[in-house]
Amino acid sequence: MLDSLQDIHDRLSELEGRLADPALAHNQQEYRILVKEHAQLNRLAELQKKYERIKQQIADNRSLIHDDREDADIRELARLELDELGSVKEQLERDIRIVLLPKDPNDDKNIFLEIRAGTGGDEAALFVADLFRMYCRYAESMGWKVEVMSSNPLGIGGFKEIIALISGEQVYSKLKFESGVHRVQRVPETEAQGRIHTSAVTVAILPEADEVEVDLDPNELKFDVYRSSGPGGQSVNTTDSAVRVTHLPTGLVVTCQDEKSQHKNKAKALTVLRARLLDRLEQEQHDKISQSRKSQVGSGDRSERIRTYNFPQGRLTDHRINLTLYKLEAIMNGKLDEVIQPLLECDQAERLKALR
Repeated sequence: MLDSLQDIHDRLSELEGRLADPALAHNQQEYRILVKEHAQLNRLAELQKKYERIKQQIADNRSLIHDDREDADIRELARLELDELGSVKEQLERDIRIVLLPKDPNDDKNIFLEIRAGTGGDEAALFVADLFRMYCRYAESMGWKVEVMSSNPLGIGGFKEIIALISGEQVYSKLKFESGVHRVQRVPETEAQGRIHTSAVTVAILPEADEVEVDLDPNELKFDVYRSSGPGGQSVNTTDSAVRVTHLPTGLVVTCQDEKSQHKNKAKALTVLRARLLDRLEQEQHDKISQSRKSQVGSGDRSERIRTYNFPQGRLTDHRINLTLYKLEAIMNGKLDEVIQPLLECDQAERLKALR
């Protein structure tokens, strides 16, 4: 692994030369690719410098320990320092391996967040709204943009379903492990007896698909237009602006009615459809991978119960990594870092283990 670091500086010089070429300004896609590679190699170069410096310090300390001409106190100090330097060296080796891990090709992509009510009736629909608010607040803290693509609101203030596009830097890399069943345990506002009610919603994280990745054949699409409706079924638009698109080969159906313009709803529906088709293709490829190679937190099974939100105890539990936090109020207000970071670290550890 470390042998591959020897030509880092040569490649960095080459990249810097290409990035300085004025002609590259006309090819933004290639420019973005080169900038990302340059940033990764810069990170590796810095780690390499630290690693080589620590190796030299370890060698110097070992020389001191075995040098009978040195004072006994100095040799003892060198021996004590050696343990600490060894720990630093091991951490640097781990950091280098993490940077060299194969990147998920979707990590830099925007995502479609889909949240749907499951078991639990009105309480599940209310929790859809709560989860959507939680992700919106987290997105705001990350400087991301949230755009609602489609929603099916209920009069009680919840949603049967809501779909949103979240765009920004490294969105998929942060939220990709949110897919699955989210269970909530709390006392509903309508429950006079104060009994704890359990309900569930499903969350799906779909990477946004480029047109190049998913080519939609117009002959395979069926479009229906109708008047959009709001809570309770009342019409909220006097024109046929809502759009339903069906992908005939797969039977996938996407509806969008949030915009007043039929063209805008059609464009949104097609972007969601592309994402679902890309997700379908990736799921098929994923299913071919043997169970032993699947990450503990990235099984991709959306029917799996991944998390429980227990409001009476103020507790959140992520069942995949046995993580329990008594900070539910803060988490529901968008403070998700303490939930997301352990999932990312667990995934890294699993992938590092697979390389050994």
